Amino acid sequence: MKPKRIAIFGSTGSIGTQTLDIIRRNPEHFRVSTLIAGRRINELIQQALEFRPARVIIGASELYGQLKEALEPHGILTAAGPEAIADSMEADDTDLVVTATVGYSGLLPTIRAIRAGKKIALANKETLVVAGELVNNLLKDSESEIIPVDSEHSAIYQCLKGEDPAAVKKLIITASGGPFRRLDKEKLATVTAAEALRHPNWDMGAKITIDSATMLNKAFEIIEARWLFGIEPERIEAVVHPQSIIHSMVEFADGAVKAQLGVPDMHLPISYALTGAVRRPTGERPLKLEDYSQMTFEAPDTDKFPCLTLAPYSLNRGGNTACIVNAANEIVNEAFRHGQIRFTDIYPVIMETVERCNFIPSPTLDDYIETNNEARRIAAEIIQ
Repeated sequence: MKPKRIAIFGSTGSIGTQTLDIIRRNPEHFRVSTLIAGRRINELIQQALEFRPARVIIGASELYGQLKEALEPHGILTAAGPEAIADSMEADDTDLVVTATVGYSGLLPTIRAIRAGKKIALANKETLVVAGELVNNLLKDSESEIIPVDSEHSAIYQCLKGEDPAAVKKLIITASGGPFRRLDKEKLATVTAAEALRHPNWDMGAKITIDSATMLNKAFEIIEARWLFGIEPERIEAVVHPQSIIHSMVEFADGAVKAQLGVPDMHLPISYALTGAVRRPTGERPLKLEDYSQMTFEAPDTDKFPCLTLAPYSLNRGGNTACIVNAANEIVNEAFRHGQIRFTDIYPVIMETVERCNFIPSPTLDDYIETNNEARRIAAEIIQ
């Protein structure tokens, strides 16, 4: 069997580098066809020289000269910019696309991959948060298939294998609770970005780590689960599980609850998606239950972490609401990391942006693009 040819969109980030770990260990099964990164030019060049893909693309066009000079002598095609990224999704030498980038930037390339009929290992939750209904409609008319990479959605995907969808009662998405789970609500106004970036269990990028601290990441995961699995919002809930060993659960009509367990490490869900649900050794440390004398669960505190409520709010209001929430959050998340706003300003700024943005009940792709631009502009104005 020929190796599966893989394009990695976001190759220098956390998911991207772990994907390359798996490919490095399994050269007989996988080969890199395309590497794409945003701005980390030195890391991208190093990856390209090791894996020798057919093409390498940098999102930041001003860095293209450096990329070209380093790689074209080795026979590697180079390009830059959003249009080149989107075009690469249709390459004939790619069997599977790993969307490992963070944020709205993943939407348009993922849509191009769907239209090209590619299989997609989806780690970019914002694609379904922003335009879940549109994406699902596109999938109906495409040979494309999405396999989730997020640990929570991979866990649900694994738990649903071999089960009757009609027997599913609810999906239970676990949350670590983040670094401020035990902190008094009154003290949240003074926490710093450095404190928020100290996640107790996971090693993630800065943006996702802040989203985990606000629990907006969990709201996004509920929205993503709604579109991935076709489950009504009222049948999806979050529970805080501080140990991060149970990655998610499915409750069935007979009262049985099925869970997927593993150490807090992304190699397993990435490998499961790359192989198309074939289990292969990852080389990572195994789970030893004796190391965990307790596994605890608690209800999330939505008074302290109101961003979690944006999941049911966005899904029930519908239209372009979740797109507005995502765009506003990308602005406020960065503003908090740069000390421009307080942690407790994040939710109010997002809600004010939603109230001020034009609501579109049945958005097209062009509407989502315009909504994203409008919401970013309004959120920035509120912060200033």
